[in-house]
This record gives sequence, structure tokens and C-alpha cells, in this order.
Amino acid sequence: MCTEDSYMVKQSIAIKSSFIHFLNETNMVFIPKGILWVEDGKVKALAPEDELILQLPKNIKIQDYTGKLVLPGFVDGHVHAVQTQAIASYGKQLLDWLETYTFPLEQRFEDPSFALPAIQFFFNQLLKNGTTTAAIFPSKHVDATAILFKEALRLNMRIVAGKTSMDRNAPEGLCDTTSMSFQENEALIEEFNQKGRLNYALTPRFAITSTDEQLSALSKIKKNRPNIAVQTHLSENIDEIETTKKLFPSSKNYLDIYDSKGFLGKGSLMAHAIYLEEQEWERLAETQTSIVHCPTSNLFLGSGLFNMKKCRDYNIPLALGSDVGGGLSFSMLKTAAEAYKIAALQNIEFTARNAFYLLTLGGAKALNQDAYIGNFEVGKEADFVVLDTGSTELMQKRLSNTDDIDEILFVLMMLGDERNIHSVYLKGK
Repeated sequence: MCTEDSYMVKQSIAIKSSFIHFLNETNMVFIPKGILWVEDGKVKALAPEDELILQLPKNIKIQDYTGKLVLPGFVDGHVHAVQTQAIASYGKQLLDWLETYTFPLEQRFEDPSFALPAIQFFFNQLLKNGTTTAAIFPSKHVDATAILFKEALRLNMRIVAGKTSMDRNAPEGLCDTTSMSFQENEALIEEFNQKGRLNYALTPRFAITSTDEQLSALSKIKKNRPNIAVQTHLSENIDEIETTKKLFPSSKNYLDIYDSKGFLGKGSLMAHAIYLEEQEWERLAETQTSIVHCPTSNLFLGSGLFNMKKCRDYNIPLALGSDVGGGLSFSMLKTAAEAYKIAALQNIEFTARNAFYLLTLGGAKALNQDAYIGNFEVGKEADFVVLDTGSTELMQKRLSNTDDIDEILFVLMMLGDERNIHSVYLKGK
């Protein structure tokens, strides 16, 4: 028989391992032999083992990951839940690639019997690669978007997402009307925003696929619900930019299309941002609107090289995004490796510490979720990944003569993939 006190028993677990997390962009904490104490899905404490072991409850379960490395779960700042099966589609730049491969695939999400297993597979790929939080583009379909939210809720996963809005320059089956877009977004917000760990974001695909009327309708929602973020694409491809200028001739620049609708601000996400004018950099900095750098898709589609130094100089919040299916991997380790190469081509320093900050706390800040996730501060949600740095013979050989944590992290970034993901925890489970 349950007593009143039994309902008050807190669910606790202790993780024994090596730990890394960031307190800010320049302050990395490394605990070679530590314990993470999780209580009711949140961080109770993180400290060296000899400091914390005697404070633990007597019957607490201790999970021993000695020899492994534990970090906060990875954050993917830009990924398409409906493009998985378009990954590695040959031979097109952005606009042709969308019309040839992506739009036909996205139309299939009108059928819930197709959407459900596809979205379940998508989440499995995120998790097996250590991604515990993501900003996600679904299709335009309400039922498929609801499936996405319900699956994230079932997994108890923190996400940012919202139905993709388009009303032109796309197949008829992917276009909605201004009134439909307004009503469907409102209904989805009412049902899912702030439910569990779900966060709604208005998601106009990009300016090419939205009329001014549709953007104005979304702007009304944003004005009435200022805490709702916006995610979209910005200045990814030269042909895209030229087409956008023709469609919005009165706008000062590409960013101004979104700015004029009130879409900028903390937590709003502009993916790519490769070809920005100085005025656009300044405006992103003024509004603290986030950029999501998508290196694998930028290289695969031949879009261009993102200027990370400029982003740093303007102190603009930055996340990394896999951008599957334009991107070629769900692995944020591989994504970081490609970001390193793009930086190297421009003689920009990008260290392993830079990378793992962006994959954890930096990504959380860019998504405006750092009050909940991103590091192991007390009270944060206990989303974390257990990494095996010796998952391949090559990595074992490479790391056999070093115990320098920066070298280990660099090798993990450059050679790592899903094989390094030993375990993934969402709120301590």
C-alpha cells in the first residue's frame, strides 16, 4: 500500500565518469574523475568523485562510465524532419535540388501512414548521434507536424519546431493560403507550445516561397505572441538571393524582408547567412537574432563559405546545424569537422573548444533554451551524451600517447561519428 511519503521519493541516479561542460564561451570545465548526480531529471550536483561520493543517498543507483567522456547533449540548430530520404541526392544546387528531390518527398507527408514511421526514424537518427535538442523544419502538413510534436513529447525531448509555411513557388500540394497558414499555426501553437519540452516556432521556409501576405499573417501571430520564435533560411545561395530581390524589390536587403515583419530577436534562427551585407550583420547583432551555420549542406550544395569571424566580431549568437537532407550526416561531430574545414579555408581559428561549446551551451543559447539545457549547472535538465573516444582502432591508435583533453576533443571532432555515441540520456533516462 502506498503511503503519502512514498509519493515524495525522488528518482535519483549518479553517473560516474569524466565530464566536460561550459560555463560560457571561454570557460570549459573538465573533471577527469567526477560524479553527476541527477534527481527527478535535473542536475542536482556535478563534482569530483571524492567530493560528492559521501553526499549521495545510500541506495542511489550509480552508473559507472569510467573511461568514457560525458558532455551535455548535442544541439542541432537546423534540420529538416521531412528530408531524410533526400540525403545524398546527386548533382543540384539549392533551388534545383529543392524542386527535383525535396518538394516531391515532402508531399508524401500528407499521408500520416507515411509520416509516422519517417518521423520516428528521424528522431532515432538524431538520438543515436547524441543530439538531444533540435530546431526542426517539418512539412506544411498539420497532421505530420502534430506527429512530430507527439513523438518528441513521447520521447520527452526538447525541440523547437513549427509547420513550414509556403504559398508560392512550390508544388500545389505544398502550398497553403494566407488564412489557412494563420489558422493552422494558431491551432498548433494552442495544442503544443510549451507542452512538455516542446517549443513552437513560426517557420516560413524562406522568402521565395512566401508572399508578403503570408509573411504579414505570420507577423500578426508573432506580434500577439512575442515569445514565439521564428526560424527560416537567409542568404544561402547566390541564385536564391537574386530571386528574392526580384520578389521583394522594395526591401533594403534580404534580412529586411524578415525584419519588417518583426521576425528578428532573441531565439529566432536564420539558417546559413553566407552572403550578408554589412547592414545585415549590424541588424542581426542589434536584435541578437541567431545564425545557424550549416557547413555540410553549404559544401554539398556548393552554396559558399560562412564567415565565422564576422559572426564573432559582431557577437551574434551562433549554433551549428546538420541541415539534413542538404547536409550529409545527422552527426554533430561530423558537422563540427566540416565547420573546422570551412574556417580553415578562410584562415579562421576554430578549435575543439569552440566546436563543443557550439554543440552544447552555445547552441542552447542560440535557440534560447539555455535556461533549461546546455551545461551541467544545478537545476538544468539532465540531457547528456556518453562518448567513447576509442570506438575505432584508428582513434585508439591516434590517442594512445596523449592525455591532453584538448587534443582528445580535437581528434573526437575530426574523426568522430555515431560510433562514438555510447549512451544518450534525456532528463536522466
